[in-house]
Amino acid sequence: QVPLVESGGGSVQAGGSLRLSCPISTYNRNTYCVAWFRQAPGKEREGVAALDRDTSVEYTDSVRGRFTISQDKTKIMYLQMNSLVPEDTAIYYCAAATSPGPCGWLRVKDYDTWGQGTQVTVSS
Repeated sequence: QVPLVESGGGSVQAGGSLRLSCPISTYNRNTYCVAWFRQAPGKEREGVAALDRDTSVEYTDSVRGRFTISQDKTKIMYLQMNSLVPEDTAIYYCAAATSPGPCGWLRVKDYDTWGQGTQVTVSS
């Protein structure tokens, strides 16, 4: 499997913005869903946003209205993060699902291809 590679993480102050990127085009198998997950220290990995091949999107409640998931024609997936708060601090992972399933439920087990993660740190 070709791993996914995230970029765009960094450190910002509360209220700032970051945009994460993840080239899905490097993954040459059929992809049903793509998503962003995050994992804060001492916490389980949680789904943040998902985008399926019908362009339907889902967000976890804590980021809805602040984060936007998208994918351009070159199949680069993005996560635009605005109005960041310290609680958004985590390692962010991009993920892809190569089997059909309820990817909008944002469950880790529904995704079979992952990146190595990129750190996002939001200071108050």
